[in-house]
Amino acid sequence: MSKSEHDQKNDKKHDEKQSKQQKHQQRQQRLKEKVDARIANAVDDKGLVLVITGNGKGKSTSGFGTIARAVGHGLTAAVAQFIKGTWDCGERNLLEMHAVEFSVMATGFTWETQNKEQDTLAAQATWQDAKRFLQDTDLDVVLLDEITYMVTYGYIDLEEVITAINNRPVHQHLIITGRACHRQLIELADTVSEVQSIKHAFDNGIKAQKGIDW
Repeated sequence: MSKSEHDQKNDKKHDEKQSKQQKHQQRQQRLKEKVDARIANAVDDKGLVLVITGNGKGKSTSGFGTIARAVGHGLTAAVAQFIKGTWDCGERNLLEMHAVEFSVMATGFTWETQNKEQDTLAAQATWQDAKRFLQDTDLDVVLLDEITYMVTYGYIDLEEVITAINNRPVHQHLIITGRACHRQLIELADTVSEVQSIKHAFDNGIKAQKGIDW
């Protein structure tokens, strides 16, 4: 190949590269304009209701992660924790050191207690604290961890939950976690995420790992 042909080949590669870069830049600019327009149109400022549901692992982890993020930004938070109350809770160990109040049902999983009356009383006691959180104007974020089960089992009245949500301080954000979230809570929410299970270590006989699963 002559020097001229080599130069022509390099020039062609350069032009193709420049063309690809230009097209990429144009696509990204169009995307930026759309994103900027959505940001400009998002002018409402209110407390959000976030629902994290589905059959996959990580719903409570996501909820606690949001609480940690809020605390990191100097917001105040509280947690009402249903179902998994007998296990040592790593998130609670950390967040209580940062003035996050916890109310814990502390009966463990319902299939372990096998006592509906006892579970109902425990759920109601935690729900009373949760209602107090939802009325507290000093709280910026509240997590109702695993409350969906309590509604499903009838331990806590759905309409009472909806009323408490609707009457909470306008600035207060609320996070609801748990499987099979009732459709009325989903309709009420501003943001809904569904966590799906693709694969789980427990299904292969691997026990729950401290610091990872709890």
